[in-house]
Amino acid sequence: MISIKKTISVCILIILYSAGFCQQKNYWQQQVNNVINVSLDDQQHMLDADITMEYFNYSPDTLSYIWIHVWPNAYKNDKTAFSEQLLTNGRTDFYFSEDKDRGYINQLKFTVDNKPAEMEDHPQHQDIIKLLLPKPLLPGAHITIHTPFHVKLPKYFSRSGHVGQSYQITQWFPKPAVYDAIGWNLMPYVDQGEFYSEFGNYNVNISVPSDYVIASTGKQISSSTKDGLKTVLYQQDQVHDFAWFADKDFELMHDTIQLNDHVVDAYAYYNKKNAAQWKNSMLFIKRSIITKSHWLGTYPYETVSVVEKDGDDNGGMEYPTITLLSPGNSDKELDVVINHEIGHNWFYGILATNERQFPWMDEGMNSYYDKRYQHQFYDTAYNFLKSKNNFINSRIPDDFENAALEHLFRTKQDQPINTLSENFNSVNYNLIAYSKTAQWLAFTEQKIGTNAFDSLMRQYYNVWKFKHPQPEDFKNIFTKDALLADGKFFDAIHEKGALQKSSVKKIKPTFLFNLKETDKYNYISFFPALGINKYDKLMAGIGIHNYSFPAPAFKFFIVPMYATGAKQLNGTGRLSYTFYPGKKGSRIETFVTGSKFSRSVFTDSTGKKNYLSFEKIVPGIRFSFAKEPLSTRNIFVQFKSFQIKETQINFTRDTVAQVYVISYPEKARFLNQLEINVSDNRKLYPYTFQFLAEHGRDFVRTSITGNYFFNYAKGGGLNVRLFAGKFFYTADRTFLKQLETDRYHLNSSGVRGYEDYTYGDYFYGRNEFEGFASQQMMIRDGAFKVATDQLLNKIGKTDDWLSTVNFTTDIPQKINPLSVLPVKIPLKLFVDVGTYAEAWNKNAETGKFLYEAGIQLQLFKLIDIYWPILYSKVYRNYYTSTITEKRFSRTLSFSINIRNLGLQKLFPQILY
Repeated sequence: MISIKKTISVCILIILYSAGFCQQKNYWQQQVNNVINVSLDDQQHMLDADITMEYFNYSPDTLSYIWIHVWPNAYKNDKTAFSEQLLTNGRTDFYFSEDKDRGYINQLKFTVDNKPAEMEDHPQHQDIIKLLLPKPLLPGAHITIHTPFHVKLPKYFSRSGHVGQSYQITQWFPKPAVYDAIGWNLMPYVDQGEFYSEFGNYNVNISVPSDYVIASTGKQISSSTKDGLKTVLYQQDQVHDFAWFADKDFELMHDTIQLNDHVVDAYAYYNKKNAAQWKNSMLFIKRSIITKSHWLGTYPYETVSVVEKDGDDNGGMEYPTITLLSPGNSDKELDVVINHEIGHNWFYGILATNERQFPWMDEGMNSYYDKRYQHQFYDTAYNFLKSKNNFINSRIPDDFENAALEHLFRTKQDQPINTLSENFNSVNYNLIAYSKTAQWLAFTEQKIGTNAFDSLMRQYYNVWKFKHPQPEDFKNIFTKDALLADGKFFDAIHEKGALQKSSVKKIKPTFLFNLKETDKYNYISFFPALGINKYDKLMAGIGIHNYSFPAPAFKFFIVPMYATGAKQLNGTGRLSYTFYPGKKGSRIETFVTGSKFSRSVFTDSTGKKNYLSFEKIVPGIRFSFAKEPLSTRNIFVQFKSFQIKETQINFTRDTVAQVYVISYPEKARFLNQLEINVSDNRKLYPYTFQFLAEHGRDFVRTSITGNYFFNYAKGGGLNVRLFAGKFFYTADRTFLKQLETDRYHLNSSGVRGYEDYTYGDYFYGRNEFEGFASQQMMIRDGAFKVATDQLLNKIGKTDDWLSTVNFTTDIPQKINPLSVLPVKIPLKLFVDVGTYAEAWNKNAETGKFLYEAGIQLQLFKLIDIYWPILYSKVYRNYYTSTITEKRFSRTLSFSINIRNLGLQKLFPQILY
């Protein structure tokens, strides 16, 4: 006897099902059943196989051809969509890979119902072909397609391939593209963005050397071994893909999961050396299956498997009934990854949406359930930034993804949820498709209540399982709830920006930094500050800043320090305010920076040290142009006005007392600077271009600097730097004006501290003329490393025009003599060639062109040491006549690249 309560529940369920099916009354989908026989050659890393496809045309259309995905050809060369996308996302490993590490599929010879069938190449993509049918395929009819095929497996770059003799066999066989209501869904293989395939039944015979363990989609039906070859038959119905893995070192853990109407066999395959990391994996598999079955709908298959991935990258990848993943660094991390990848069985596997078009319908929905799972078993979301340091943990956000999302929203760099996979940049793909979608669903749950939300999701699952739902199908289910009936909740997937307004924040002091609960607090951070130079000696103080993540609109960074040498208060600081006009991420930043330090010291006849300092205040404004999400190009225009005071030393003669009087007046000067900067930080062949126009008293200085980097296949590369500058006088060019503007003149030799007229670089001994500190230079203007400072007129210095080209190349580790050291020390070669106006004068003291070449040694990415070995005759004469002692050490020069510490990224322009 059925209870009244159960009868009512059944009636409600029937009504819901009926309503759901009404919405899909015209829905249809194709079916492709597959029988595959495949054998692995683990010496050549190849597959030999044949496939028989039974293709059912349930569409209302007559088909004269079928598009076939042959995705192993994505690894064929560097002209594929896969290769191009990796470059866009900053990876060059495949682009520079050797032929032996690439892959392909060939030996295709199609027959259709035992009749030969022709193929045509896709006009753009090598991993898509058109199969021409011998006769039209009518609606309701079916055909049998057969072909042998051969696959050379690539080295593991993305999902498919091998790591040594560990095999990941995915996207490996010819697969018909989905034909649905919108037509053929053609998609090349890519790394970011997953797949869309037809459902069907699979029977796959896999043959491998007998010492391999196989993990596969589906249920094992039989196994036999003959002549050292093991053959295993796997079957699985109602799936749209089939993947398998083989490794000699797999250990196997097995258990069962009891669901409402059937038992699921659960398997964990892991490397025996990592057994300790996998000890709780079966518990995690069970929890994942049970929670999703409860929240969404019963897991329909008889098996579920989790396989440890070999290789260096973390994370995982899902396939029907099986997933491949890395164990991570902790039990919790393994649990989180297992739960996420198994969860894809519901969204990628059973609700098989077109993830290239709608990644949120898989990744985002799955991420929402990740959050629920984590809060149920761990109270808080998993934080990949967690470390063993409690101090760090107390200052990082519990949910870094939400903080990162808020940063994207503030800076208007986000994209709408309903963006195509291929149109997302890599950051937004992870933060928008995954995390913002999860937020949106969580807010929807809060609005209608958990019970109502779960009921709607179960209906969505039950109506659309084993089908290909679209966004409108999801919307139609959810608008049945009265609170969502107007459909406005769905507008969020088409819009940029935060889903909810930020709350008012309180100010809170903290030590060093704090990124925790930045949704509640604006932190004022205090930190100890240290500095040093030759004149001020050690400097110590307390810094204060409000730099945080997400970055506030108003930012400040102030570091007062007491100088133990000069016994005065020094320091640096920056205030800025950032606007984001428009909706595409253009940025206007107004700022003022300031600093005060000693630049030299003079000891008078009494032995008293008198410190000569500089002070600068630099107001400015920068406009950064908006860019397309996938672009790596940055363009900005910046104007700064340097207001500088310098303590001078002045000698006058007291004619009455017949003594010299020394005074230390302050002298003010200004420099207005306009910069136009274009850079492309792409991984392959990055470049920068800078135009600089500077105006000071009685002069204008203009320059163009370009850098272009040519990557080498084995790492490193050749940097080519071009410089061209022109100096103009805005008053009469007199000898006095030349002296007054000397520090601004164009300089082919290494620029010293005195010539750093904006005080933009760090110099330990800014005005030293002897000792090693005097050999520090900065890369500017001609960037020659040979310095001729002891001459009255430096070689290659001009108040007219200057042009140079600089080459710097890495030395491959194989021939780097320093590669034997336990610490990696990059060794480079440099060549500089240039010319300047005076070299073209009649009876010029130098040849028309100057050159030098030598060795560059980089230490800790901070200090570059230069040793010129070959150089122009004029430099040789200088060394011979002027540097008569300790010539080797005195011909060395070095630069300190303080920006390489990352301070420029954390605190932009504080060094200006």
